[in-house]
Amino acid sequence: MGSLRNPVGPLPSSIYWRRRAVLASVVALLALLAVWTVSSGGGRTSTNGKGQSGPDPVSSITPGPAGTGPAISAAPGGRTESGGGGSAGSEGGAATGDAGKNGEPGGGTGGGTGSDGGSGGAAGGPAQVPADSPLPTCAPGALQWEVKSAKNEYEANEKPRLELVARNISGTTCKVDLGPKQAVLTILQASSSKAVWSSADCPTGAGNTFFRLPAQGETKHALDWDRRFSAADQCQTPPAGSAAPDTYVVEVKAPGMPVARTSFVLKQD
Repeated sequence: MGSLRNPVGPLPSSIYWRRRAVLASVVALLALLAVWTVSSGGGRTSTNGKGQSGPDPVSSITPGPAGTGPAISAAPGGRTESGGGGSAGSEGGAATGDAGKNGEPGGGTGGGTGSDGGSGGAAGGPAQVPADSPLPTCAPGALQWEVKSAKNEYEANEKPRLELVARNISGTTCKVDLGPKQAVLTILQASSSKAVWSSADCPTGAGNTFFRLPAQGETKHALDWDRRFSAADQCQTPPAGSAAPDTYVVEVKAPGMPVARTSFVLKQD
């Protein structure tokens, strides 16, 4: 014990103490290294940062709320035909009458009434205008005519329904004369080629009736024929009788315009 406290040797005691301090330091350093190795290696069982017995962590994606409707909700849309002539351009809807526009009366009625055998009129037609309206008169080249029959065949108790369509194919609004003496609709019996009814025979309305027809617009005028005859010189006492079962041809004529035709059949009882 005395040799530990008082080193014995040929060298001074301070040298022995320094040697002991260095040796103690080395031993302490080795002990610290051993403790660090055990503590850091004991808690790590793998080099990839995952637990030894557990599987790899899986990331999950939670979907959002499901939609409550279709992805595309807009329904295609499209243009609905009406009795009056709508415009395909910026003047759409003007055919039903623009009150006071260009000094014209709004909301006109349809074409004039024909002879006693048929009544004409436009369902929601264009605005009627006076003959001296500042609107230009539609040129024949700007108009198209078409005449249609609602059915190909009519039973004995049915009245043939005819429809006159006037279209403005130009880019300019104009006025058109749809009076019964200007746009003349005639019904002929096919077997005899004889005219049995005409809108120009004894019309009860004005013979000339002007309507505003917008650019790229059209107007439709319907007429129900009661199968009776007409004659220009028999306004007070129309011809007796009614149309027999047969094929009938319908013609529409106007100055400068090609003739438009259609046909229908009156069936036997």
